[in-house]
Amino acid sequence: MSPEPDSAAMLRLQAGDDLALNELMDRWRTRVISYLIRMVSSQTTAVDLAQETFVRVYSSRLSYRPSATFSTWLFAIATNLARHHLRWQRRHPAVSLDDPVDGEALHDRLPSASGTPSGDAVKSEQAIAVKKAIGDLPQDLREAVILFEYEGMSHAEIAAVVGCSAKAVETRLYRARQILRQKLRFLL
Repeated sequence: MSPEPDSAAMLRLQAGDDLALNELMDRWRTRVISYLIRMVSSQTTAVDLAQETFVRVYSSRLSYRPSATFSTWLFAIATNLARHHLRWQRRHPAVSLDDPVDGEALHDRLPSASGTPSGDAVKSEQAIAVKKAIGDLPQDLREAVILFEYEGMSHAEIAAVVGCSAKAVETRLYRARQILRQKLRFLL
């Protein structure tokens, strides 16, 4: 995605064109929700946090600087909301009806349209194991892995999102890979 349309839309939003927010939401909603699902492990919560992310984009529109990459700024807002939610959730534990049953979401239990049943079962088990292993990582490592592997961000972009140096991101990714390699060695 080219950063120019996003910066232009933010400048229009700053100038009072509220419809520019719709343009940004249309372009980024799916990626933000996907990122937040991986962070909080709940689609319902991720959708709520994504909506709140765009509310914050609107309310913080005057603090946006076009010299900054819009996606970095946007994902920093989403990351902060996810962190806040996870902290709140640790202090107020509850069981949601939307959470996966036995570690498996409904879409993971539906049959695949292609492949053999045994092959699909193996792939499904592997996917569940990888999701669980990533979900079990410490928060700082999980954020780095998700932003790098799923969102395709560079070390510098991740550093801007999570508020650390690019070298710290590199270290976090290394540590996360070591942990994942150890936890998932049975798949290798």
